[in-house]
Amino acid sequence: QVQLVESGGGLVQAGGSLRLSCVASGRTGSMGWFRQAPGTEREFVGVSWGAGSTRYSDSVKGRFTISRDNAKNTLYLQMNSLKREDTATYYCTASRRIYYSQKISDYDYWGQGTQVTVSS
Repeated sequence: QVQLVESGGGLVQAGGSLRLSCVASGRTGSMGWFRQAPGTEREFVGVSWGAGSTRYSDSVKGRFTISRDNAKNTLYLQMNSLKREDTATYYCTASRRIYYSQKISDYDYWGQGTQVTVSS
């Protein structure tokens, strides 16, 4: 069982930046981020798989960047130009397999979540 631990959330003003980190306790295949705002379903943010491939949701494309340090089993989410609608709990996730997916059910491990709040 792989444990995922997120960090880096907090309160930031609109237009600002935050960087989230996720450390995995073991090797994983794909790693990515989902988010969930109160009263909404958990939604895909972005994923990293294979030799540096990444994919993002349309809502964050061009503002968020995923990077991965495989030597440290760590995934990052650099969030720039934050908007109020980015306010959510952000969850790190990982799969045993290496592939691209936006489906929650395709991921095997989940972190506890880190809160990101964007104020106006």
